[in-house]
Amino acid sequence: MKRMSTLSVLIGTAAVAGAFALAGVQSPALAQGRGAAPSYRVDPLWPQPLPNHWVWGSITGVAVDGQDHVWVVHRGADSLEANEKGMMLSPPTSSVCCQAAPFVVQLDQNGKIVSTFGGPGQGYNWPQSPGGLAVDAKGNVWITAAGLVPAPPAEAGRGGRGAGAGRGAADTPADAHVLKFSKDGTFVLQIGKPGQTTGDEGLNKPAAAAVDNSANEVFIADTGNRRIAVFDSETGKFKRAWGAYGDKPGADPGPYDPNAPPSRQFRDVTCVDISKDNMVYVCDRTSNRIQVFQKDGKFVKEGIVSKNTMGSVVTGQFGVVSSFGSAWDVAFSNDPQQRYVFVANGQDKRIEILQRDTLAKVGTIGEGGRQPGRFLAVSSVAVDSRGNVYTGEQHHGKRVQKFVPAR
Repeated sequence: MKRMSTLSVLIGTAAVAGAFALAGVQSPALAQGRGAAPSYRVDPLWPQPLPNHWVWGSITGVAVDGQDHVWVVHRGADSLEANEKGMMLSPPTSSVCCQAAPFVVQLDQNGKIVSTFGGPGQGYNWPQSPGGLAVDAKGNVWITAAGLVPAPPAEAGRGGRGAGAGRGAADTPADAHVLKFSKDGTFVLQIGKPGQTTGDEGLNKPAAAAVDNSANEVFIADTGNRRIAVFDSETGKFKRAWGAYGDKPGADPGPYDPNAPPSRQFRDVTCVDISKDNMVYVCDRTSNRIQVFQKDGKFVKEGIVSKNTMGSVVTGQFGVVSSFGSAWDVAFSNDPQQRYVFVANGQDKRIEILQRDTLAKVGTIGEGGRQPGRFLAVSSVAVDSRGNVYTGEQHHGKRVQKFVPAR
C-alpha cells in the first residue's frame, strides 16, 4: 500500500511538471513559422528551493560562467514587501518566513547553491541598488551600481516604499560605479565613485558590463550619461566612450515617441554584450532598439525590438522602478555563429528571439503571467554552453527561470 501511494505521488508530480512545462512557452510550430527559430520549454523545478527561509528580491542581473554555473544578483531586502521579510524586521513579525537571500548567488546546473556573497565591505561602496552582472574568463564577477529611481512627487512622503527602499535619497550620493570581485567574493577593483558622475571617468547609474578578455577591457552601459564607456579591466583606467550611432554623447533627447525619427542620442543604455565576432550589442531600452558597434565605437547597424512599446513608473512596497521599453537585456545563442539574439522585453513580458544578422524578430519565449514559463518583468537573460536560457525578473516578479531547448 505504501509503495502504491509513493508511485501515485511520483506520477502526480510528473503530471504537474509536464503541465508546467507547457505553460506559457513558445510552441515549436509557431517559432518555426517565423523563420525556424529555436523553441524552448520551461524547467518548472529549477532552481532548487532556497535554504534558510531565503527569498529572492528584485532580480537585476543573471550571467553564466565558464563552468555553466549561473550567477544571480538581486536588490535584497529593499525590494521585499513587508510580508516577505517578517524574519528580518525588528522585532520579527514571523519566525518562519522570510529573509532576503545574499545579494549574489552562484548556482550549479542543477539549481543548487554553490556560493554566496555581497553587501557592504571594506574598501568599496556597495550599490544602493545593484544593476547587471557579468563573469569574465578568469571567473571575476562584475556588478554595476545602478541606483534607485527617484520617487514621483505624488509618492514623496507617503512611506509606501517599504523599509530600506528609501536609500539613495537626495542626501546620498548617486550610484556611479562598478565593482569587480573574485569568484569567492574577494573585492578586487572599483571603477568610479558614488556621486562623481561627470567627466570621462565619471559614471552615472551604470546598468551593465561586458568584459573583452582578449584586450583586458570592460565595456560599461553608462545609463545616466547615455554612452558606452570602456575602461582597462585590470587598472580601471578610462580608455574611450561613445553614444548612439557612435557619436559623442549629448543631451537627454526627451520622451520616446514611436512616430518620431529615431533619436540621435541614447535614452537609457541598459545592456552591453560582445559577440564572438567582436561586435558590441547595446540596449537602448526606452527607445526600443538594439544598436551594434565595432569595439572601437564605429556604428554598424540597429534594430527595433517593439516600436510601439511604451511603459510607466511602478511604485509600491518594493520601491520605485521604471518599466519602460522593450530592449532590457541581450544574450546570444550557443551555436558557433551565434545566429540568434535573445532580448529581455520586460514591459511586454516575453523574451524576443531575433536573427542576429538582420535583427529581425523570428520568435518569442513566454508571455505575461505568474505560472512557470511566464513573466511579470523579465529584465535579464543569459545562455549557457548547452543552449539553456536563463531569465531574471525585476519588480514584483522576483524569480529566476530556466528554459531548455525543446526536442
